[in-house]
Amino acid sequence: MTVDYDVVIIGGSLAGYYAALAATQLRATVALVQPKVDYGFTHHYALTEIGKLAQKLKDAAGFGIHATHTDTSKECQISMAWQEAMLYAQCVASNLQEQYSPAILAAQGVDAIVGSGQFQSSPQLAFAVNNRLLRARTYLLASGSHPEIPEIEGLQATGYLTLSNIWQSFQGATLPKNWVIIGGIPQSVEIAQTLARFGCSVTLVVKHPYVLPYLDSEIATLLQAQLEVEGVRVLTEKPVTQVRGIENKKWIQAGDKAIETDEILVATGQQPNLEFLNLATVGVKWHQRSLVVNDKLQTTNHRIYACGDVIGGYDFPNIANYEAKIALNNALFFPRLRVNYSSIPWAIFSAPMMAQVGLTEAQAKRQFRRDEVLVLRQYFKTVAAAQLRDETTGMCKLIVLRNGEILGASILGAEAGELINLIALAISQKIKVKHLANLSPAYPSFSEILEQTAREWSKQKLNTNIPLQEFLEGFFHVRRNWN
Repeated sequence: MTVDYDVVIIGGSLAGYYAALAATQLRATVALVQPKVDYGFTHHYALTEIGKLAQKLKDAAGFGIHATHTDTSKECQISMAWQEAMLYAQCVASNLQEQYSPAILAAQGVDAIVGSGQFQSSPQLAFAVNNRLLRARTYLLASGSHPEIPEIEGLQATGYLTLSNIWQSFQGATLPKNWVIIGGIPQSVEIAQTLARFGCSVTLVVKHPYVLPYLDSEIATLLQAQLEVEGVRVLTEKPVTQVRGIENKKWIQAGDKAIETDEILVATGQQPNLEFLNLATVGVKWHQRSLVVNDKLQTTNHRIYACGDVIGGYDFPNIANYEAKIALNNALFFPRLRVNYSSIPWAIFSAPMMAQVGLTEAQAKRQFRRDEVLVLRQYFKTVAAAQLRDETTGMCKLIVLRNGEILGASILGAEAGELINLIALAISQKIKVKHLANLSPAYPSFSEILEQTAREWSKQKLNTNIPLQEFLEGFFHVRRNWN
């Protein structure tokens, strides 16, 4: 079989770009088919960072630092801050768009093709786009996703926003004052906090018992408390059953609560971009909201691989890139690598930041004997760096076995996104918790929280080992009285 490419990537997502550039570094011939790319995620992260800065400026008054007085009203100041924030976000998105432009990709050896296409099986497997047939040894689906819209009575008639259009809808416009966000996913938490920091009144409605279903319950409770401190009203276990428009206002029925609002954001999940790829013709199956793949990320057509949003799960770029790395190596070489998410971290860009890797406490106690699982906790208020920066809210929680094996970690606090990477490395390299306890981090730094938490392992083991306690007490008694 004659082929034109070693791999054709059907992309438009960050994972698609990542895989394409990685393929060229391996000297493979690669084509990247990309429709119009959505840079909404860039606005999201940029505005989240600006929201954090705005909060720090507010908090600066606690140190006796005050902004220059002006005669403008608070509402006017918020509006000005919003317009400037949007301008900044647009600049960041423009820079990234240029970085991933077809010209830049072509300069690095990628045959970048802008357009939408579909698979065909006859006379041989190929991908048709722009009146071209792209033939490859293997294919990689990294086409991303779009917002999933739940079936709620009256929602379509009343109108709503989604993660893909929320920020673009208010470029150069006034931000609505009252918001209801439907959905318990990481982005809904981040957006709720960002809007609150821009002076909006926000209600976050979640159908689960906690703000996020896969989060450690103790950490989730702390995160919810932080949101509420900043003015976000959180309603858990409240499924939305009805939406109505009454006298230019939107009304939402969430459980037994009727809520009036100016705008609704639906952030309940993502739907993979698969509709027009003609997958059934080439034997690729999907179930509900995701493609069916094995642990090598092969679809039911062994020549077609997939990664990122199209195979389900949370929408985290680092996880999608990890999957792209596995899928690409299997697609280009012998398919032997398997995905293992036990040491892949993920984070929520809340403030303080939340990050998690491996098993939670509940998952570990279901998987192992309860008396074999130790839970180690330490609070950020004990860390000098946190005191210096007045960021003492949060905790570090390590889940370990009695033999010192690290099963997982959940961190809520400053620099959590950086700290979790060290735990992820320890898990991946099977480094035991005693080695973290021997860490001597730079002082002052937030890494002290890891050392302090890890030291709890030896304390807990000693507290449950009565013979060892008695031996040590006897040993030091003899030593004190030795002549």
